[in-house]
Amino acid sequence: MNSKAFTLALVIAGFSMFMVYSYIEDQTKSLFKKFGQEQTVVVAKQDILDLELIDDSKVMLITVPSKFLAPGHYKTIKDIQNTIALTPIMKGEQITKPRVAYPGEKTGLSRQVSVGKRAVALLVNENQAVGKLIKPGDRVDVIANISYVPGRKDKTNTMTVLQDVLILSTGYNISNSIPMVGLETAKEIRALNLNTYNQYSSVTLELDPFQSQKLIFIIKNMDSTPFFSLRNNDDKDQLRIPVTEIFDILDENKADAREYFKKLDERQN
Repeated sequence: MNSKAFTLALVIAGFSMFMVYSYIEDQTKSLFKKFGQEQTVVVAKQDILDLELIDDSKVMLITVPSKFLAPGHYKTIKDIQNTIALTPIMKGEQITKPRVAYPGEKTGLSRQVSVGKRAVALLVNENQAVGKLIKPGDRVDVIANISYVPGRKDKTNTMTVLQDVLILSTGYNISNSIPMVGLETAKEIRALNLNTYNQYSSVTLELDPFQSQKLIFIIKNMDSTPFFSLRNNDDKDQLRIPVTEIFDILDENKADAREYFKKLDERQN
């Protein structure tokens, strides 16, 4: 091989590489001048729902030119560890301060209550709450016994008093499994077990103000324990459901029962 030709080829190759490198450097400097130096920012690795707990499995670090940094962005995953999303965050979006908070008053039940509605809690057992399989976000009908004369079965009706009611919480468990507790430090939050509140003794309903009064009146004055019947979330039909009386379940003994209560009324009068 001709040594001069080889040397010339090396020189040309080296010069070409220098020119390419210089071009890239010039373009990089031009981009940096136009858009700023690249900086690290935290973005969502997946879609994050409203009130969803954020941890390192749901976010990641990327670098972007400083011009494209969103106001209030976070630079490290540690800064947003175990915070709560206050609004839905799409995959690839930067995590910013106005959109997250630590569990507290901003992430409590009040944010779940629709404008114009009220939250009303009832004590329940397994019989009332569909074996306690009801969860936040479910929808139910509320059934109660309405007694006109205490002790008189013929003066008692069972009726559906409310339909298509939203369950806001079961015990301390609200939608998206964010507990209604005030935690002061990140250490407390990291130690939080979101499965703690599987067992519950109360259910909170979302009602309008009149429905709230109606339900409390029934509980306090009718001495009734409401039952919930679970319905499909997509079923919005409001049915005309007739009340159930004792005579509706007696079948062939219905006539005898009517005669018995008629004579009872005559004796009392």
